[in-house]
Order: sequence, then C-alpha cells, then structure tokens
Amino acid sequence: MTPSLRVAVVGAGAFGGWTALHLRRAGALVTLLDAWGPGNSRASSGGETRVIRAIYGPTRTYVEMAARALTLWREWDRTIREQFYRPTGVLWMTSADDSYVRQSLPFLRELGLEFERIDPSAAARRWPQISFDGIASVCFEHEGGYLAARLACDAVARELVRIGGTYRQAAVASIGANRGRPDVRLSDGSRLDADRFVFACGPWLGRLFPDVIGARVRATRQEVFYFGAPAGDDRFVESHLPVWVDIGERFVYGIPGNLYRGFKIADDTRGPEFDPTGGDRTPSPDLGRAMRAFVDRRFPALRGAPLVGAEVCQYENSPDGHFIIDRHPAMPDVWIAGGGSGHGFKMGPALGEMLARQVREDASPDPFFALARLENTRVDF
Repeated sequence: MTPSLRVAVVGAGAFGGWTALHLRRAGALVTLLDAWGPGNSRASSGGETRVIRAIYGPTRTYVEMAARALTLWREWDRTIREQFYRPTGVLWMTSADDSYVRQSLPFLRELGLEFERIDPSAAARRWPQISFDGIASVCFEHEGGYLAARLACDAVARELVRIGGTYRQAAVASIGANRGRPDVRLSDGSRLDADRFVFACGPWLGRLFPDVIGARVRATRQEVFYFGAPAGDDRFVESHLPVWVDIGERFVYGIPGNLYRGFKIADDTRGPEFDPTGGDRTPSPDLGRAMRAFVDRRFPALRGAPLVGAEVCQYENSPDGHFIIDRHPAMPDVWIAGGGSGHGFKMGPALGEMLARQVREDASPDPFFALARLENTRVDF
C-alpha cells in the first residue's frame, strides 16, 4: 500500500468504524461516513451495551476472532484510557443440550481462555440471586463480559479524526459502475471519490446493492428490556453478577447493571422483518410480559420488579448467520462488510483489522466470509 491510498468507509458502526481506524493507523487517507452518526439509534451498533464472549459452538473461526477481539479491546481501553470492555465473565446455563457450549471448550483451552465447568448446585451457592431450577449444565467463561457499544462507536470515530482521518455525516444516494469503477453519489448531490471503498452499512446493504446482496441481509426486529432492582440492592450489578446466557427452549441473555441503566434482558430469537429506517420502535407488550415471566422465574428476588426501560433495535442477518466480507464481484475496488447477525459488535476490532489488511494489500477475502458460499443458499429465512 502506498501512503496516498484513499479509502472511503461508509457506515460508522462496529465494522466500519474499526476498519477505518485500522486503515488510518496503517497510513491510508480515510474518510468515514455515516447517515446518522456513530452508534445512532437506528444502527445495529447502537444501544448502550453488547455482550462479548468466545463460546461459539463448533465454529473455531469465531472463537479465534473473539480471542483476538478481546486482546484488541483491552489494548483499546489502555490507549484511550476509558473502560469500554467490562470483564464480568459470562455464565452459560443450559437446561438440556449443552453441545453449543461444550464444543467450544477445546478451542478456548488451546487459545488460553479460562473457563470453569460448575455443578449447578455449586453455582447456586456462588450466585444465590439466580434460581438454577431446570439447569443441567453450567459453564463460566472468565474473560467474557460486556462492551459499552454506542460510546465505543463514538470514541472510535473521534480517535480516527484525532490521528488525521475525516468523518462526515452524509448518506449514500446511489452506487453505479463505470468500467468497473464505482460511481458513488451522496444525498447532497456530490460525488464520493476514493481509490477503494468499504461499505459497512448493516441492514441497508441490500438496498445499496440489490443484485449482489439484496435479501441476503435482512433486518429483524429485536427487543431489549430493563428491569429495576430494589433500592440499595447490589446483587444485580456487575460486581456481584456476570453477564449470563440461558439456553433452553429459547436463547435468552442478560447484562447486570448495564452501566446502571437497569437489569438488561433480551431474547436472541430472530424477530419479524423490520424496516431499520422508519420502523416503529415501540416495544411490544407481549414480549415484555414474556421477559418479565422469565425474570420472575430465573431471578426470584426481581419478581414484580418494575420495567424501567425498553428499546427496539435490529439484527442484520445473513442466511447462515455468518458475516459477509467480500469484494463486489463487478467492482473490485468495493468491499462489502455486513451480516453481523446479532453477534458482530464484539468482533469489530478484529474484523476491522482483518478487513483493513485485505483492503490495503488488495488481498483475497477469507472464503468463510465470502459471498460465494451463499450462491445456492435460500434467503427466505
């Protein structure tokens, strides 16, 4: 890469922001754009917090990427002198089939990531605020925790500008091709010029690239609820309770304290299709009641706790749940990064490092993330 390589990165979320920062650190001239701003409320990277964990079933690629991301998040906190990574640990509770957890443990062991298998009765003594009724298997992942999501997106963009990059709040109106070169027009009528482009636009990728992406990335409506602990009760803040995951009939997770906003809980099950630009973000009473019933059962001391907050966000799902990181087949100077599928935020530093290297070196994409794998995949979700 020559020092004069100009790269435009569209989308200032976890994928785009970190890619832009890694590119700038390597000497590229970088412009980062976002239609509404880093970590905005419409973005898949918006919201207060995200879980970071390395347990990923049998998928070693993600375990390795999560391990690298953990290292980079620690380095980031030291560099910025703020704490975005909160190492509470992640408590995995499974009611029957624990294969998702069990299949990752050899990878964690090889990578030096600490974990414990705990008998449910011992776990109940260690975390008495949790009811382990119906739980057959417990595993504690020591280096997991949560991340300050929205604040991190803003901090990454600010750091980019501090070291000589450019940030613009602007929307892409159209992308055309002229002899294999992209012709990118912004909503103000101007043309976006660069040698290479990275589009990390989350749920909007399908609209910008209807032929290449189209329905291969779809947004689903996801809801998050915050319950309030009794006054003065510190059993449900991160000093006394880790991030937790409950795998039973559904995949439910929670973040204690959640930067003091409340006891966060969400159902990871994919919701209905959703319009990320203008969709109604009013939480649904039915899911709120279901989450309250879950809290009453699993955390008895919070029975009847008031709902102190709720929000609607979205996942931007690929058909197989894996990220999409590839070149545009007709415009080799265009890279596409998306399909976070509800688990991408924590990977931002590692994914951005990888993608920035591929863009700088004009390298081939990793086949695991390439578009070719989706050629014969149904996209009806």
